[in-house]
Amino acid sequence: MNRTHTNNELNKTHIGKQVTLIGWVAKRRNFGSMVFIDLRDRNGITQVVIDETLTESVKEVRNEYLLEVSGEVLQRKDANTKLATGDIEVKASKVTIINTAELTPMIIADETDALEDTRLKYRYLDLRRPVMQKRLIQRAKIVQTMRNCLDDAGFIDIETPLLTKSTPEGSREYLVPSRVHAGQFYALAQSPQIFKQMLMVAGFERYYQIARCFRDEDLRADRQLDFTQVDIEASFLTEEEFRAEMEVMVSKVMQNVLGLKLELPILTMRYADAMNDYGSDKPDLRFGLKLQDVTKLFASSTFAVFQNALSFKDGVIKALVLESGSQLTRKETDELTEVAKKNGAKGLVVLKFQNNQLEGSVVKFMTEQEKMALCEVLGLKDGDLILMTADKFEKACNALGAVRLALRDKLNLAKKDDFKYLWVVDFPLFEHDELENRYVAKHHPFTRPKDEDLHLLKTDPAAVHACAYDLVLNGFEVAGGSMRIYNQEVQKTMFEIIGFTKVQVESRFGFFVDAFQYGTPPHGGIAFGLDRFAMVLTQSDSIRDVIAFPKNASARCPFTDAPTPVETKQLDELHLKIK
Repeated sequence: MNRTHTNNELNKTHIGKQVTLIGWVAKRRNFGSMVFIDLRDRNGITQVVIDETLTESVKEVRNEYLLEVSGEVLQRKDANTKLATGDIEVKASKVTIINTAELTPMIIADETDALEDTRLKYRYLDLRRPVMQKRLIQRAKIVQTMRNCLDDAGFIDIETPLLTKSTPEGSREYLVPSRVHAGQFYALAQSPQIFKQMLMVAGFERYYQIARCFRDEDLRADRQLDFTQVDIEASFLTEEEFRAEMEVMVSKVMQNVLGLKLELPILTMRYADAMNDYGSDKPDLRFGLKLQDVTKLFASSTFAVFQNALSFKDGVIKALVLESGSQLTRKETDELTEVAKKNGAKGLVVLKFQNNQLEGSVVKFMTEQEKMALCEVLGLKDGDLILMTADKFEKACNALGAVRLALRDKLNLAKKDDFKYLWVVDFPLFEHDELENRYVAKHHPFTRPKDEDLHLLKTDPAAVHACAYDLVLNGFEVAGGSMRIYNQEVQKTMFEIIGFTKVQVESRFGFFVDAFQYGTPPHGGIAFGLDRFAMVLTQSDSIRDVIAFPKNASARCPFTDAPTPVETKQLDELHLKIK
């Protein structure tokens, strides 16, 4: 094979030259004695012209045959502006069939009619689609840029174990039975969290890793069982200094991968403000529709739903105004109500402002003073739609925040090629688990409390804020991190508050606690969800579009049909029996 050029290289400067190309047949068009073939490789497409002297040799050729074509570059009579090679074509003097192909079970083009499971079953064909190759190439550029930035900043690439100790305080783990030690198990690492902190104790100061991680979780569009983190940790930096270094790296990714300039510093928002204004700790800033607090307006309301919400210590009434939204039908507002219910609300109050007055089933429970105040505070105009939730602060905000995103998708309020970054900071250190009636760590139990809140750690844990930060892009958390606890007493108190006994701490984290006795440096870090980051930057609809061989929504691999049963002999070796 003597390929001289790829299928994206040729242009007017090559006219008259003899070239040899290799590629798959993307399209074949017959025009009597002339045959036109679009030849595709990972770089692009070149049009090949085959005249009557060669048509007999290609009469059996169809889509996805692999060809070697030699010929002369000619100027194309009708240029195709959609192709990089659209000004030229290659008149074939020789065509060699390298390999044949069966009729494919799917259309191999940017737009395909194949269902996702078909795409995943024949993933090797799906990955021939130019759009899929572009996404994975962009993902590779993201990784390359991040590596280069971290290397330049003095971070050291260090691998940590995939087989590790089970510490079941986080997400559900994958367990790996030991053949050598009967009845004992490894766990596949959920993240390198403990090991990277140990590397800080060891004095490496700056670490990173493109780390494979595993969590046995229910799947969704932005989650996989096995995924990749760009894991980063550093010593002797303040939170602000660390985040500034990450911003430089992200700005270089935007420049190198997308050719876009990112204005620095990235906007910062407190967790409480994000929840209050957007109903989410990962707000999408590409569009408006801010939530508004109207709690005080209904302090004396006789409406049972409002009364019940205000009976809670942190009860609120939140409102969202959709300009000219009164045109939405009853069916459409019912769908929004279902969204609110699925996200924890008991329901959704729907009002319309038409002909200078409020309309809706709840209006009869409102006084004239309440109606006037609501119109004034919300700045209502004719044709506006008002959507309201009432509950505990987080429940009310989360539910209305979900409605906000449903409106975004329904009305196309955000552009995919608009990239809005945000740091969300000042998270609560703890959240209360109502089922277990105890505090749990909002991030993880190694997150450092803010210095100014340390005095509240034992007396009022709910009021303590964390030195934690999430990097949000277009409504997705693409990275999350924190400064870590390095004081033994603070770590001990943290374990006590989340209900770990001394025995549990010793059995799960004994090695970790022991290490902290030997001069642990102040340190902190972050983990970028590489798959999710790539999904947003490539404007993909699913995380599966930026992973070469992903699992489907049922946690299966249609390509290999994993998971599958194994032989009894294998189970016997592992001292296991299927129940």
